[in-house]
Amino acid sequence: MTSVNTDKTDSNKVLDAMKHFSEQYAKRTGTYFCSDLSVTAVVIEGLAKHKEELGSPLCPCRHYEDKEAEVKNSYWNCPCVPMRERKDCHCMLFITPDNEFAGDQQDIELDYILEVREKMGS
Repeated sequence: MTSVNTDKTDSNKVLDAMKHFSEQYAKRTGTYFCSDLSVTAVVIEGLAKHKEELGSPLCPCRHYEDKEAEVKNSYWNCPCVPMRERKDCHCMLFITPDNEFAGDQQDIELDYILEVREKMGS
């Protein structure tokens, strides 16, 4: 297995910030990450990418004709309106305990997210 670079590059700082946000939000809302933590890693990676590129953590699991317009609209900025109003997370990042896909984790290691990123070739 190759070693993962955990230097805090600018990209990794944003990724770490999105990781921290996700952990804190899950704890605050009583939700959990997916039982398959690679799903969580990919979603956090997508949020971080949008945060870097667009200045806002736009939901990475949707298609947008105009991402900049969607960011300004803020409906799909994480946490999106459906999550804030109904605890309905399309990305399966924040899952209520009664959902069959809910795991028991509200924390994820940055090294794990970086490993998943490396495996995906990002």
